[in-house]
Amino acid sequence: MTFEEYIAARGPSLLRFARVLTGDPHRAEDLVQEALAKAYPRWGRILRDDQPDVYVRRVIANAAHSWWRRRSNREPPVGEPVDGPAAGDHGTDTVERDAMWRQICRLPDRQRAVLVLRYYEDLDDATIAEILRCSQVTVRTHAARALQTLRLRLGVPEAVLTGRTA
Repeated sequence: MTFEEYIAARGPSLLRFARVLTGDPHRAEDLVQEALAKAYPRWGRILRDDQPDVYVRRVIANAAHSWWRRRSNREPPVGEPVDGPAAGDHGTDTVERDAMWRQICRLPDRQRAVLVLRYYEDLDDATIAEILRCSQVTVRTHAARALQTLRLRLGVPEAVLTGRTA
């Protein structure tokens, strides 16, 4: 497979992955472009390893993580919106989905990356561990902590969190 064929076949998927990871379509385009620019000179070796998706996704995840660590790229936090969806509003699903994405974007980088790779990209723990260069146990730990944080932030009752009912 040539580099151009790979981009044609996998480019939209990589862009979706980066967009979900960053929450910013413009930053996602930059990340994918940076990752592909790094992959191009190494393409022959990447194909020999027979895992181009793992390599490119790893570069995207690492670049996203590095970008957020830079002090100049931090946006000041803002409060939650005061108004919510109106009763019977057709946009309720969209508002709820947006609220969930705002909560996911507040998670630490690795936890967010694990959730995106697991639930959006539908990858198994072994592949996620390979992309993020960590153990499968670490992947499961990040996922559990991220889900616990989301449940607490969204006000899920304690009985649901512990699996106990009254």
